[in-house]
Amino acid sequence: MLNRKGKRELAYIVKIDKIVPIEGADRVEQAIVGGWHIMVRKGQFKEGDYAVYFEIDSKVPEKEPFMFLADKHFKIKTQKYFKGKVISQGLLMALEDFTDEKTGYMPEWAISVIEKISSGVDLVEEPIFLTKELEVKYASEEDNKRKSEVSKYDKMYQRKINIFKKYKFLRKIYKYKLGRNILFILFGNKKKDTNSGWPVGRFPGVSKTDQERCENMTWVLQDKTPYIVTQKCDGSSGTYILERKKFGKFEFYVCSRNVRMFKPEQECYYGDDNVYWKVAFKYKIEEKMRKYLEENKDIKWVCWQGEICAPNIQGNPHKLKYIHFYCFHMTDSKNGRYDLREARDIWKKYDMEIVPIVNESYIMPDDFEEFKLSADGFYDKEVCEGNEDCKREGLVYYKTTEPNFSFKNVSRDYLISKGQ
Repeated sequence: MLNRKGKRELAYIVKIDKIVPIEGADRVEQAIVGGWHIMVRKGQFKEGDYAVYFEIDSKVPEKEPFMFLADKHFKIKTQKYFKGKVISQGLLMALEDFTDEKTGYMPEWAISVIEKISSGVDLVEEPIFLTKELEVKYASEEDNKRKSEVSKYDKMYQRKINIFKKYKFLRKIYKYKLGRNILFILFGNKKKDTNSGWPVGRFPGVSKTDQERCENMTWVLQDKTPYIVTQKCDGSSGTYILERKKFGKFEFYVCSRNVRMFKPEQECYYGDDNVYWKVAFKYKIEEKMRKYLEENKDIKWVCWQGEICAPNIQGNPHKLKYIHFYCFHMTDSKNGRYDLREARDIWKKYDMEIVPIVNESYIMPDDFEEFKLSADGFYDKEVCEGNEDCKREGLVYYKTTEPNFSFKNVSRDYLISKGQ
């Protein structure tokens, strides 16, 4: 679930919508929370109970009360049971599970939740997130590094990478907290090394590209407005912005999910080979954006966002030999976020690659299970260098009447194939 800042939470309080029996099962049943189906012990929960939910792709700390997950390496995954007839996604734990059996101690956060429930607070309307409180991380180390917030010190280090590479003693100083503070005084830049380094807030309509999962918004099926549906490419998101400045000059922004890449040699999660700049050079993005602004004098800035897919990213589900950038968002100072169909027509003029559009006027079905199954399938070969056997991560939906409203439907079949 995304919090108010658009960042994904991995653990939070939920209310159980329904308990469903499993045919042929004596000891377990399914709890339904929104669009999530979670296998639980029979009688453990009832409809209307509050519980702590841990999303798939997460990993809990290796300590009590999670030791029962030791044989699963403390990871929460999508799993099949009863010969594939039952799919369970996530983990549900009762608040009482966090009470120390020996001392009877219950953590303050759990006591606070119980007090709110007793006072009648609706914790669905006022969600309580516990990702940090319970020390929950992504199951994948790649995701932990790629999606985590970057400190001002690390941003400074990345921006001044040539200096740190040249002088070993600076790297040693950087290992210590006092040393980082001193180095920030010498080399830090408040504007570039704090959150303003990534252009959130500077360009209205431009945001980080995390999408909410459909399981957390099942009400959307009631919306019969036509949606544009695209395949969800699986890589690393990239953001490119060109801003018109005074005296005929321009400023070019190259950004990963959380960091502005000031220089091509700046280190990124994928090492010295900065894939974000590599894409910028391959597709001549700055040059194409400049041409766009020159042809549209009344537009002050333009932003293209998309998925960077390559052999060394996310296990390469597209089976690629080369790096690719598949565009999915276009925003500018005059028009805001473009309808994806309009953006596609513009990108085609500039020979940009685009996420495959599978439906331009999709109407939501009434049945959620039918909707979930529609996410299964294979990528178009145009985003797989001609390969036809690449399972797709899922689908993304964009409201035709509101381009800023979108969400994703991740394929359960894909998650199981990747062990997620």
